Amino acid sequence: MGIGIGKLLVVLAIAIVIFGTKRLRNIGSDLGGAIKNFRTALKDGEDNPTADKPSEPEETVIEGEVTSKTNEKN
Repeated sequence: MGIGIGKLLVVLAIAIVIFGTKRLRNIGSDLGGAIKNFRTALKDGEDNPTADKPSEPEETVIEGEVTSKTNEKN
């Protein structure tokens, strides 16, 4: 019922005939690079969970007015 060595060899032989060895090498290289970039992006996302959020200046409310700490010139 499972996929055996014989079936894998037949599929590999058909893939080589259809695509050729050079194109299969490029496909494997591209797929490996994509997986590596995906893992790197996941790792970066776990290390810095606030990276996707834009930084906003802190605001304070004084008597109904909104002032920004970065814009105060007094």
